[in-house]
Amino acid sequence: MVSKLSQKPGPIGVFDSGYGGLTILSEIKEVLPEYDYIYIGDNARSPYGPRSFEVVYDFTLQAVQKLFEMGCHLVILACNTASAKALRTIQMKDLPKIDQNRRVLGVIRPTVESIGGISKTNHIGILATPGTIKSESYPMEIEKLYPEVVVTGEACPMWVPLVENNEAESEGADFFIKKNIDSLLEKDPEIDAILLGCTHYPILLSKIRDIVPNNIHIISQGEYVAHSLKDYLKRHKEIDDKCTKNSTTRYFTTESIDKFKESAKTFLDESIHVERVYLE
Repeated sequence: MVSKLSQKPGPIGVFDSGYGGLTILSEIKEVLPEYDYIYIGDNARSPYGPRSFEVVYDFTLQAVQKLFEMGCHLVILACNTASAKALRTIQMKDLPKIDQNRRVLGVIRPTVESIGGISKTNHIGILATPGTIKSESYPMEIEKLYPEVVVTGEACPMWVPLVENNEAESEGADFFIKKNIDSLLEKDPEIDAILLGCTHYPILLSKIRDIVPNNIHIISQGEYVAHSLKDYLKRHKEIDDKCTKNSTTRYFTTESIDKFKESAKTFLDESIHVERVYLE
């Protein structure tokens, strides 16, 4: 398989099961505008959250391999479910066989690293999809870095559908956001920081801020992931040298091009060209 992959420098690959990863990509482009990017959204098979570990792993590996074939040496899994259910296996099992010089990074670790010093009570809340909460990836990563921190999770099954169906500004969104935040704070009243563990949730940030008490810090992923990537490339010149820098971005979807363009308006402030891609 290694012989099939070009060793020439290429774009940074960014993958998500749907549209949420566009919030991560936007922040990365803000911090690292000179790089080239390829974004793949597996919209035809989204959402990943309810799927098993095995299926998420298979789908994520297909996307990673496609991005490698498209010239990427570095791939960011801009998806919490893929990061939780597939990243470790791909890093440990697949990369040594595909090409040990390529890299796949996730969004959970850099997000977790950001909580140091933010919480004064050492009580952190996590709002995420049912799949991410069930995986316990955030509590496990937090335990490694900050064993003194108490972590409480709240699954929010309706938040992603609200965003993807353009209902983020609806009264229904108000109801479900308040319901989940109230439930989280009822579980642990000492929480003074809430981590948004899903890439869709920044779209709901204004409503979340309206409901969360002012003394609670809200941690949104994109900014932290972007700065973590900048630091990573600074520390790993051998990877940075394999990333082209022409300030271009190409967008691909496994679903309808027109549907992707329309929905992407919720996440991006620009008109984009989209192409179809097939994963298998």
